[in-house]
Parts: sequence; structure tokens; C-alpha cells
Amino acid sequence: MSDPADSTRDEPERHYSRGLLMLLATIAGVSAANIYYNQPLLDDLRASYAQEAAWVGAVPAATQLGYAAGMLLLAPLGDRFDRRRLILMQIAGLMLALSVAALAPTLAILAVASFAIGVLATIAQQAVPFAAELAPPAERGHAVGTVMSGLLLGILLARTAAGFIAQYLGWRMVFAVSVVALLALAAVVIARLPKSRPTSTLSYGKLLGSMWHLARELPGLREASLTGAALFAAFSAFWSVLTLLLARAPFHLGPQAAGLFGIVGAAGALAAPVAGRFADKRGPRAVISLSIVLVALSFVVFGLSATSIVGLILGVIVLDIGVQAAQISNQARIYALKPDARSRVNTVYMVCYFIGGATGSAASALAWRRFGWTGTCAAGFAFALVAAARHVHWRKTAG
Repeated sequence: MSDPADSTRDEPERHYSRGLLMLLATIAGVSAANIYYNQPLLDDLRASYAQEAAWVGAVPAATQLGYAAGMLLLAPLGDRFDRRRLILMQIAGLMLALSVAALAPTLAILAVASFAIGVLATIAQQAVPFAAELAPPAERGHAVGTVMSGLLLGILLARTAAGFIAQYLGWRMVFAVSVVALLALAAVVIARLPKSRPTSTLSYGKLLGSMWHLARELPGLREASLTGAALFAAFSAFWSVLTLLLARAPFHLGPQAAGLFGIVGAAGALAAPVAGRFADKRGPRAVISLSIVLVALSFVVFGLSATSIVGLILGVIVLDIGVQAAQISNQARIYALKPDARSRVNTVYMVCYFIGGATGSAASALAWRRFGWTGTCAAGFAFALVAAARHVHWRKTAG
């Protein structure tokens, strides 16, 4: 019996182009933005669901849980099926979930719809491996960096866009506008995005089970996952308590100010393609070494800037550049480890990455309650040291 994956091998070679990378970056950004639209809407949701206001925090939590579930259950399918078809199917499902959210008569229905939004917004986890598949090996880092920059810009600008739309049109229109944006995106995907080449014929159950075997088989994947998780823990440690710092003296700033810091963080997104090119030329490990230094340095700056907006802005720029450069380099590394399992390798990495983020958020909350801003900065610096220790240990064992 012939391998279904062989049916695409006789296709003409597809052209790798900047336009195609921009499309994949747009897919990643527009889809990932849906995870964060509800965060600036919580006060409006409390007003709309006054009798259920105590449970309004379940909405963003459900979205994040959905995203984690989607990464684990849907992202590996990119190795088994045409990614173009998967992207279109997830866009259709995401539009339906957003429509339910826009019309939700109760908070419970909104929370269920938010969980579905999180699951289906993992479209970005198809776009990034797709870029790695299409790019020549010498340009893989730049390709991944370009698509990741789109994803990061979508995340960073989602809160700003949602707040603006909600202020003038109401919170329900945030989800409605996203449906329109996804409909336009689907039309472009149908017209411009090529099909991918499935690399596996495993059943769904075996596809999921194989991720455990990949983690055991590939020490480079384990090292990249642990290093990435530690750096994202440091990143989350800062962002989880920034609003609390800005609310107290001498700043006395509201949550909108923390949102504006997200725009400052766009420097990390814009630096992603540059980091990818550097990784292509000098190797990803050199970039990761520099990234760890930058993350550690950012927390030194934060520790000295408890009363300085300028210092905090400088630290955010350094932190975001460091974390995103490491992310691009780590992904460029892991996609080269097992070309026929890029979606599953990416899933292992990203699940570990988000576990790291959750750990960082929890640790920083505890450090803030006990030791204030100094404790938070110490926690972030400690996570950078964990990443450094894992990175150095790998260099020694790898020779």
C-alpha cells in the first residue's frame, strides 16, 4: 500500500517567498490575538453579568486552559494532515466559537465559548512549523522569527485593540469584529496558502503517544524545552505583578498603563526576525547564550527601577528581546531535530513553555506577597540562572 504522504512528493516545488511568510505571520497573529481579547473586558463583563460577577475571572482562565488543551490535542495533527486544511477548519470553528461568545446570554456560556476559543486559536501552532517546513535550512531561523513576530504582535496588540473597540462599540463587538477579520483571513488562505506535505500515517492515539517517545529520544528537545520554560517563567514573573507595582506609590497608575507597556514590548517582536537571521549565521546556541544574559540583566535593571518608569521601560525592552530571541533560536533548533515530526516536536516544546509560564506567575505572586518587588526581581533572576545552568550543562555533556 502506498504512503499517503507520497502523493504530494511529485508536486512542483513550492516557492518560498517573503509574501508567504507574511501570510503565515498574519495567520499566527490574528489567531493568537483571540486568546487575549477578553482580558481588558473584565469590568464590562462584570457589568453585563452582575449576578455572576464573582466568577468573571473564569473567562480568561477558560481561554488559557483551552489553549493548553488545543496545543496538546490539535497541534500534533500537522504531521498527519495537510496544514492548510487544518488551518481552514480551525478558522471555521473559531468563528463559530467567537459568534457564541458575542451572543452569550450568561457568563457560563461565555466561559464555555472562551474555552473553545482557546482550543481553536492554536492555529498559530500550525503556522510556525509550516514556515519551518517551507524554508530552506539556511533560512529556517529567519522564517520562524518572521512568523513568530506576527504571533507576538498579535498578542501584544490584542489588548489595545479590544479596549478600543469595547470603549466605543461595546464588548460584544470585540468578538464580532474578530469573526469578520477571520473571514477575510480565510479567503486569503484559500487563495494563497499552499498545501503541506503530511509526514506521518500514525493513528491519532499513536500520534499523541509518540510525543512522549520524542521527548525521551531527543535530548536536544528536552534541553530546549527546559531552557525555554525557565526563560518564559522569568518573563511571566515580571508581567504577572507589573500592574500591582504600577498601582502603588509613587506611580498610582491603573491597569491601562500596564497595557501600554505591552506596546513597549513590541521591540521583542520586531527583533525576532533579526534573531532568526543571527541564529542562521552564528548558530542558535550563541543566540540563546546571549538571550540568557539579557534576561538576567533585565531583572537587575528592574530591581534598580522600583520607582522609575524609564528604568522599567528599558528593562521591558531588554527582557522581551532576550526572551523572544531565545524562543526563535530554540524553535529553529528543535525543527531540525526531527523534520518528519515538526508539529509534535513543537507541541512538546510549547507545552513545557507554558508550564514554565504558569510556574513563573505562581512564583512571582508568592514572592510579591512576601518580599515585594525585590522578591519578584529575585525570582525572575533565579529563573534566568536555571536556564543558564541547563544551557551550560548541555554544552558540557554535548562536548
